[in-house]
Amino acid sequence: MSLYRRKCDAPGHNETIISIYRPESKLVVYDLEYWWSDKWDSMSFGSEYDFQKPFFKQWQELRDRFPLQSLSNSKATNSEYCNVAEESRDSYMASGSWNIERTFYSNRISSIKDSADLYVVNRSELCYDDVICTDCYRVFYSLNCKNCMDSYFLYNCHGCTNCFGCSNLRSKSYCLWNEQLTKEEYYGRLTQIDLTSFKIISEFKNKFSKLCFNSIHRFANQVKVVDSTGDNLEGTKNCKQCFDATGRIEDSKYMHWVAESAKDAYDSGPGIGKGELIYEVFDTGLGAFRNLFTSVVYSSSNIEYSFNCYGCSNLFGCIGLRSKNYCILNRQYSKEEYEDLIPKIKQHMNAMPYIDNLSRIYKYGEFFPAEISPFVYNETVAKDYFSLTQEQIIKRGYKWIDRKINEYEVSIKGEELPDKLEDSLDTIIGEVIGCIHEGKCNDRCTLAYHITKEELSMYRRLGVPLPRLCFGCRHDNRLRQRNPLKLWHRQCQCAGGKSDNGIYANTISHLHGDGHCPIEFETSYAPDRPEIVYCEKCYQQEVY
Repeated sequence: MSLYRRKCDAPGHNETIISIYRPESKLVVYDLEYWWSDKWDSMSFGSEYDFQKPFFKQWQELRDRFPLQSLSNSKATNSEYCNVAEESRDSYMASGSWNIERTFYSNRISSIKDSADLYVVNRSELCYDDVICTDCYRVFYSLNCKNCMDSYFLYNCHGCTNCFGCSNLRSKSYCLWNEQLTKEEYYGRLTQIDLTSFKIISEFKNKFSKLCFNSIHRFANQVKVVDSTGDNLEGTKNCKQCFDATGRIEDSKYMHWVAESAKDAYDSGPGIGKGELIYEVFDTGLGAFRNLFTSVVYSSSNIEYSFNCYGCSNLFGCIGLRSKNYCILNRQYSKEEYEDLIPKIKQHMNAMPYIDNLSRIYKYGEFFPAEISPFVYNETVAKDYFSLTQEQIIKRGYKWIDRKINEYEVSIKGEELPDKLEDSLDTIIGEVIGCIHEGKCNDRCTLAYHITKEELSMYRRLGVPLPRLCFGCRHDNRLRQRNPLKLWHRQCQCAGGKSDNGIYANTISHLHGDGHCPIEFETSYAPDRPEIVYCEKCYQQEVY
């Protein structure tokens, strides 16, 4: 999600704030402190329901006049550039985060300290450039790891310490490229590697990529699941087509990024936790019950078509309410009036639907039309899920803006940065660094970036070289390391003594003997991908 500098629209305010809303938009935006205060009345912007207009048009009009909070950032200290964040301290450009401290350029993280460039990482400290890792300490350039420490370039390793360039290890120490060494041998070889050199790290990244492709891959990351399909699941029961779900998640389908608990949930995410009977919602939870078509709604029940509401019940088409009950378009009704009016509104939504510019019809039961979104495609996280070109976006009726991304003159090119961290002087803090992609990529390249004082201190503490790519390109690089949120039906690629392609040789005889494994499964590895994908039984026999 893009961040902008704009003026605060709160009464008596004119200061510059950080916001997710473009300064040229006509939306009313308040700073967080004022928005959460009692100095204004969220109900004063409401209106009676107009049966001469489509519902979504009325909701858009309410949104356009209603004061919006600049971004979603609560209980933060010195972390004004963090969005969708809670309990952030001294952090910068970290989104989708909870309980982080001194953490930079990361997304979807929780309980993190002194780290940078992370994606889907939890309960970790002093980590750098990791993807889908949990409970790690001083782990660098790694993917799909748990309970590891003091290691570099690990793929799918659990409980490992002091390992380098390894895959599919369990509870190992002092391994180098999957070779077991003594402690003395390991440190003897490791001291010969300059881990502060950008050139050397780049070479090892290429070698590590080849190691990953030549290793076997578990068909899905699933732990203690019952009758469930998807990837990165733990504790789910009767869940289909779900991804990144951890906790008591039951009887749900098409869910993404769900935590703690959810039941009877469908087609929702990201950002779901503690919810029941929810449908087509995102960033909703903490006791949510029967929430339909909502966004950023917490601790609320019986909510439909509402945004940014907290501790409410029985709302329809509301925005920014707290501790309210029986409201429609931010207007108060009695219980009897509300229950009488809601069926009539739903009937009206079907009789007079919203029709967008491409003649697509939106009746009751559809999520909000994309064309009334306050955002455009290329300023959101939409590319994380659906990578589309500008031409494709316009053709589908979505919005696109030509972003101003080169406001500063580059003072030093990325390739001109010192190779070794020790040669990086404090003067780099004031430089505008040119991304080595120069915008000639399919990533969200900003062309240039800078390094803050705190960031440089972090790199020195971690002992990693300065980045040559802007944050947008680095983020997209990490996204490519995870599998898509999609499943394909496939058969295990264990052909007896070897994998189908002959690259991987099994270490032991499997239960199916010399014949091809017959087990089929649903996996997020597409059939045309080069990875070697094994079923659970074959994988377990090789790794454990």
